[in-house]
Amino acid sequence: MQPPDRQPRELEALERRIVACRRCPRLVAWRERVAREPRSAFAGESYWGRPVPGFGDPHAAVALLGLAPAAHGANRTGRMFTGDRSGDFLFAALWRAGFASRPESTARDDGLRLRDAWVTAAVRCAPPANRPAPSERDACLPWSAAELRALSRLRVIVCLGAFAWDAALRLRRLADLPALRPRPGFGHGAQVLPAEGPALLGCYHPSQQNTFTGRLTPAMLDDVLVAARKLAGLPTTSNVPRGPA
Repeated sequence: MQPPDRQPRELEALERRIVACRRCPRLVAWRERVAREPRSAFAGESYWGRPVPGFGDPHAAVALLGLAPAAHGANRTGRMFTGDRSGDFLFAALWRAGFASRPESTARDDGLRLRDAWVTAAVRCAPPANRPAPSERDACLPWSAAELRALSRLRVIVCLGAFAWDAALRLRRLADLPALRPRPGFGHGAQVLPAEGPALLGCYHPSQQNTFTGRLTPAMLDDVLVAARKLAGLPTTSNVPRGPA
């Protein structure tokens, strides 16, 4: 385990490198075009328009791995899952589960703090149509591998969607961990408890396509986060108001 004072410094240095990345020409062109041509709802705002680093507790036991920044969400605000409906759904659940200090995430400087959790994504730049190419995924995964390696207390990765699940399996190879055989399939609530490396938990992505149709409900996401706390050895806690007994 890394000394406590070294771990945050390593993550800060890694963040500077991620933000400066220009490995994928298509993604660079798209993220910067979106930043130059904001939606009318965000007219006058200054977009981040760069790769988005992960954020949270540098001593996190649980990491949440998404797909990529949303064009007018994290690509605008500079923080993962911040500024869009997916993030609204996710951070409300993180707050209910005791991982977040508040139930909403609106800006990098809004005062939100995560405890025991780290939020990141497999791809760091907003992709056209929210679909990174395989080559872009592979070019970006080393950033995630370095980020997760710096989280020396990490015990569980919650994979938000099939893309993140596949990325987490690929990250095991980058971490020189044994391949899982047979290859575990993605499913909501799926659990993989390998002999080496973090446990994997599957969860439907909190996209509007899933949350508006009821494919992913708040209770379903709550159950996954409670399971993540248990697998990580964290005490079960809740911010859900309770009525009289």
